[in-house]
Amino acid sequence: MPKIGDETEMIYEGIPASPGIAIAPLHVIARGFSAPEVYEIEESEIPREQERFRQAVEITKRQLIELQSRLEDLSGEDESGIFEAHAMMIEDRAVVERVLAAIASRLQNADYAFYAVMQNFLEAMRRIPDPYLRERTADIEDVAQRVLRNFSPDGDSRHMGPDDRHILVAYDLAPSDTASMNRRHVLGFATEQGSVNSHTAILARAFGIPAVVGLEGSVIDLVALTPAILDGYSGKLILHPAPDTLARYRKLSDAKARVRSSLEAKRGAATETIDGRAITVSANVEIIDELPLVKRSGAKGIGLYRTEYLLLNGEEMPDEKEQALIYSKIAREMTPHGVIIRTLDAGGDKLPVEPLTEPEPNPFLGWRGIRVSLARPAMFREQIRAVLQASACGKVSVMFPMISGLSEVWRCKEMVRRCMDELDKEGIPFDHDLPVGIMIEVPAAALCADLLAPEVDFFSIGTNDLIQYTVAADRVNPHVADLYRPTHPAVIRLIKRTIDAANDNGIWTGICGEMAGDIQLTPLLIGLGVEELSVGPQQVPRVGQAIRSLSFAECAAMADEALRHNRSLGVLDLSLSLARKHYGELLD
Repeated sequence: MPKIGDETEMIYEGIPASPGIAIAPLHVIARGFSAPEVYEIEESEIPREQERFRQAVEITKRQLIELQSRLEDLSGEDESGIFEAHAMMIEDRAVVERVLAAIASRLQNADYAFYAVMQNFLEAMRRIPDPYLRERTADIEDVAQRVLRNFSPDGDSRHMGPDDRHILVAYDLAPSDTASMNRRHVLGFATEQGSVNSHTAILARAFGIPAVVGLEGSVIDLVALTPAILDGYSGKLILHPAPDTLARYRKLSDAKARVRSSLEAKRGAATETIDGRAITVSANVEIIDELPLVKRSGAKGIGLYRTEYLLLNGEEMPDEKEQALIYSKIAREMTPHGVIIRTLDAGGDKLPVEPLTEPEPNPFLGWRGIRVSLARPAMFREQIRAVLQASACGKVSVMFPMISGLSEVWRCKEMVRRCMDELDKEGIPFDHDLPVGIMIEVPAAALCADLLAPEVDFFSIGTNDLIQYTVAADRVNPHVADLYRPTHPAVIRLIKRTIDAANDNGIWTGICGEMAGDIQLTPLLIGLGVEELSVGPQQVPRVGQAIRSLSFAECAAMADEALRHNRSLGVLDLSLSLARKHYGELLD
């Protein structure tokens, strides 16, 4: 393979989704079947690898003929014909010749060369207008996966497997892919699809993984093991970086590391403004493995524990006992600080709770959030009982997502009361004064916040959804990304209305959406009166230092001016000017 400097530098442009710099070889995966490991070969090894490919095809062909014969005995020729068609696919001369040529030109192992060629075929088929032909991609994926399984094991230890540090490049990644990523080895990722506001991008920022989405061109055209730089600040993927480019990025990476070291020295310091306004900085958490990171960050507890990954990522949903054990562990680990457990928030761009008979035409306006829990009372009851049991082990609060009106709040509180009665009868301890909060992420909830506030103990504003519902722009759709504006006058007025309603009723308001971690907007949020900011663990030190650099009085005066402004950019400029004035060195 060419080394750095041996090839012309190439730059792919995308959308910056999570800040940071990663310098490492590429590992490329795409839609469909699983990518095999990839490693370099010498020119002398080309004939051996080409023979491995021929043998894998021959084994696959024999298996398909045997399957065809078995199915003929069971159900006749019509149904068995599919395997004959599959056998013909892998003998296609164009496929065979391309794979043999790819092994020689890429100087990579046969199974990966085959994978790359098949992905190119699949991408071409997915663009065919004829729906029948597009549907045949599943057949090709099935055959390709079978061929990959039939490659003989290779003892070469030079391959890049999951234990090597790399930049992951994929057509797209699901939120669960990001959550389960081995962050010691995946230094950053880039995707062809995606939006800066998708749940996958949000998790990347929470975990501190540099990320670029919406990458121009097809990722399958990229060659695995290519030396690369991922720039999560400007949204670039640079292949075969020139020596001066590499030196510049290493210098930038070192400078960012020095800023992080300076912030680390202030970990745990009080987060209050220079004129004494205390703001709690807590952490958003997706998986229990993040708890050590939360502790190191200096966060004052967990302001949002998302339970979707726990509940929906396995083959079966954990039962009440399993959930109670996890929630209790988190509560004990966070003592003396608290943890806010959000009940299942499925749907939208998150994990689905169960397969639907028909796809929803608009998932963001469909069966998601609290609507799912209220429609599945047995599941909801198990989660509430588990949360209550955890409340005996530490400071635990429960929070309900996607609330749109009073009736939903009353139904949720009734479930909590029923579960409390059950646990009392069973003699199981819990906190009888368990704080109950709701997420304000639907404009209807913000507009009637004065009606909702007397019913709950706190508000947490989910700005990601509040923005998209207010401006009617799908936050994961790149075609309307420019309309998704956190500083839209309607959005900040709804935030202010929510905070004022909470203050009038003696409850506090936090923000757990992406706005909370954007230090360009910290002056605005403080000025609007927010009392808690819940952010990704990696963002805690930076947000804390921003708070310590600001004056609440100055922020409040600026927020008053922002509420009178008629343009999103104007509001952003007001907040950004204060940010630059007080902590310009922290801005990316």
